[in-house]
Amino acid sequence: MNFITWSIIAAEIGFWIVIILGLTLRYVYNFKKMGSFFLLLTPVIDLFLLIVTAIDLLKGGNATKSHAIAAIYLGVSIAFGKSIVRWADEKFLYYIKKEGTKPEKKTGFAYARNSLKGSFQHLFAYIIGAGFLLILIYLVNDADRSSILFETLKVWSLVLGIDFIISIAYFIWPRGK
Repeated sequence: MNFITWSIIAAEIGFWIVIILGLTLRYVYNFKKMGSFFLLLTPVIDLFLLIVTAIDLLKGGNATKSHAIAAIYLGVSIAFGKSIVRWADEKFLYYIKKEGTKPEKKTGFAYARNSLKGSFQHLFAYIIGAGFLLILIYLVNDADRSSILFETLKVWSLVLGIDFIISIAYFIWPRGK
């Protein structure tokens, strides 16, 4: 595995460490401000990955699948980060702290609406990640060295389209219990 792959792994591990640490400080030890501080560190992890990826390519490295995945990770982390923290917060409160209400399982129209909301978050992630991919392509400035980035953009565009089709299908064929 190359340095960028390890950086992505470190970013993902770091993301969950700061979330768990933030929630633990917030709810177990009642250090609300310190807990919030750690939860706010998640974008710093994204910035770290962005810088590492850009520097690697600026130093003349060939674009790899790892660089493309870093762009996807960045977009997804920014677009879904707040809702992931909210999801973890809700689960932590109920299952660990034994407070709050049990998270309810969505069905029917509520599930379809939630799925479509997720598709729009995916679109936001795509815009961010695709923008980052285009910046990397521009920085590399060599079609041969950056072809994997173009390929990733094409595949991701297809996945995004399928995501929206599935979400819309839930309005036609609602999900039961």
